[in-house]
Amino acid sequence: MSEDLKDQYEKIFRYCFFKVHDRSAAEDLTQETFLRFLESSNYKDMNKKLRYLYTIAGNLCADHFRKKTSDELTENIPDDNDYEDCILTNVALGNAIKALSQDDRELVVLRYINDVPVGVLAEIYGISRFKMGRRIKRILDELKKSFIG
Repeated sequence: MSEDLKDQYEKIFRYCFFKVHDRSAAEDLTQETFLRFLESSNYKDMNKKLRYLYTIAGNLCADHFRKKTSDELTENIPDDNDYEDCILTNVALGNAIKALSQDDRELVVLRYINDVPVGVLAEIYGISRFKMGRRIKRILDELKKSFIG
């Protein structure tokens, strides 16, 4: 596997984990994503490997849910002296994120957890880079509004 694909492995894993909320299933889906990518004979390298990987991963995650339902993601408590404030903040942020649509939650994960560039996101969603930027700003404004109150 080439170095640039190895760099994308962790991003695809996080994306799959976000979608299925199960570490084992996310690992399996990530492996299957890369297997299908490498076995694909009809893909021509047009500098869109990341987009193609996310498309494969998204389809595999959708297939996973057709087979079974997922469990709730457990909340992790960080090692901090002020657990109560930390827990309240995590719950409030979690509730704000849950209030977003599925597409908006997916955009937050892709942009801020996987560090996918806005241009790549625009290609994945089939919209202009500027429209994607406005959409992300709207999502952040919604989160800020619901998180702060």
